[in-house]
Amino acid sequence: MQKISPFLWFDNNAEDAMSTYASVFQDAQILEQTHMENQGPEGNSDLMLGTFQVGGLDIMVMNAGPMFTINPAVSFFVGCETSEQLTAIWNQLTEGGQVLMELGTYPFSEQYGWVQDRFNVSWQLFLSKEPQSATPCLLFVGDQFGNAEEAMNLYISLFKGASLGEVSRGEKNEINYAAFTLAGQDFIAMESDLDHPFTFTEATSFYIDCEDQAEVDFFWENLIANGGEPSQCGWLKDKFGVSWQVVPRRLTELSQDPDQEKVARVTKALLQMSKIDVAELERVYAGS
Repeated sequence: MQKISPFLWFDNNAEDAMSTYASVFQDAQILEQTHMENQGPEGNSDLMLGTFQVGGLDIMVMNAGPMFTINPAVSFFVGCETSEQLTAIWNQLTEGGQVLMELGTYPFSEQYGWVQDRFNVSWQLFLSKEPQSATPCLLFVGDQFGNAEEAMNLYISLFKGASLGEVSRGEKNEINYAAFTLAGQDFIAMESDLDHPFTFTEATSFYIDCEDQAEVDFFWENLIANGGEPSQCGWLKDKFGVSWQVVPRRLTELSQDPDQEKVARVTKALLQMSKIDVAELERVYAGS
């Protein structure tokens, strides 16, 4: 499992989205799909969790209702090997979607286009002339404009295998484009002072696969520091408004137990937590 996985919140169309992406992108595939009864965000609705892969990137999904809507504050840069491949993907993603930047030639790319598809997921397609790849991109707008560099520095300080790559700046010293790596995984940051009707929300979060309670405590405390906000079930927002899920690997193991009574006890306990407490999960799992 990736150390950090983008996590998309859908309103009952995650399965359709995954199937669509598996057919649209070269070498894309659905890796996992699990239905869970009466284990939704409020504990009384059904939940679907899944994972699909595009360009070597695992993206997690959840059907969890209409509370949040995916928007272009987080998008995916997809490098395509050929112009024909790029155009074919573009034609399929724009069907029922919204073009944010027309497909064409730009100073920074021989062929590029930005589309928000019919599921509201945003894709920035460009001609890389290399095997298809996918990279999550954070767009800092509105009140977060000017914070991209500080955010990258924070993230790089927290994750092992982190580094800063190419950085391109604009006339106001803003980050037009910056590449950085966390836990060996590539990311992109951009910022814009244009009037965008969106910002970071829980609709797109980043799931951190933590080895143990100590790692949960480390990421929770550092990501929530200096203005972050705790939420429920291991979710938090950092000071920049980016949402994270800080999740111990043991929770996944307990949730996959064939004994549904044990799973129900773990889920009930989880719904009452902010930061996840592994010892408490183990206690209720054991029935003590």
